Amino acid sequence: MEKARPASLASSDTVRVTNPGGSSPFVLTCDHASNFLPTEFGTLGLAAEDLTRHIAWDPGALPVASRMAQALDATLVETRISRLVVDCNRPLDAPDLVPRVSETTAIPGNTGLSEKQLAARVALSWQPFHSTIDRIVEERLARGQETRLVSVHSFTPVYKSKNRPWHIGIIHDEDRRLAAPLIAALKRLAGVTVGVNQPYSPADRVYFTLERHARSRGLPCAMIEIRNDEISGETGQRKWADLLTGIFSDLEPEEAMGSRQRAVGKSVLSAS
Repeated sequence: MEKARPASLASSDTVRVTNPGGSSPFVLTCDHASNFLPTEFGTLGLAAEDLTRHIAWDPGALPVASRMAQALDATLVETRISRLVVDCNRPLDAPDLVPRVSETTAIPGNTGLSEKQLAARVALSWQPFHSTIDRIVEERLARGQETRLVSVHSFTPVYKSKNRPWHIGIIHDEDRRLAAPLIAALKRLAGVTVGVNQPYSPADRVYFTLERHARSRGLPCAMIEIRNDEISGETGQRKWADLLTGIFSDLEPEEAMGSRQRAVGKSVLSAS
């Protein structure tokens, strides 16, 4: 768990930006970076050990993303509150925006919430995260800086009793400009099993951050999912960060494709 922070958090404390002026074309997001629960939420009725599990965050994802951002001179935007409070990688109308059950674990503190309580959670974490990404992307486009969005996540080796054999998965929709060369590069690595839209796909509603900030603007994007036993310690985190940094250093998007492709740099209205 992270060190405790004050119960009443300002918006600037619920999202963190590293290297906002990065020269890299890549902007990285870590949507489930933290398992921190502000004290006003208690433990949401969960045992302390549950808060270290994947249901509360994406273990290992932030150290990988942070090392990549430093090596690539990329900007990184991360959440600082657990996905159990509100999931920043879900649209506001998603049934699991505030999950009542995560995997097979009931979340007692997320049942019976009023509209006011839901709105407060969105204002605490979801809105600052997305407003920050909007601002960063718009500022980059205004100064003509090439921008590609990549979200970094981790997944469990076993989900609902089903084994997941992939070491890493790349998630994409019909726009494969970044995904295709990234998948090809990963498949050239010896001993690495690559999932293509595995263990998730956009149909699972996991692509929201990229849909909102990249696809809406016609920007190249891709989602990375690393199996969390691969990055449970510093050695694995360094290994995967360095592998991905090497690939991204030479990664160039393929030609534009996809029926939803729009002019690069088109502004979008912020959702509320």
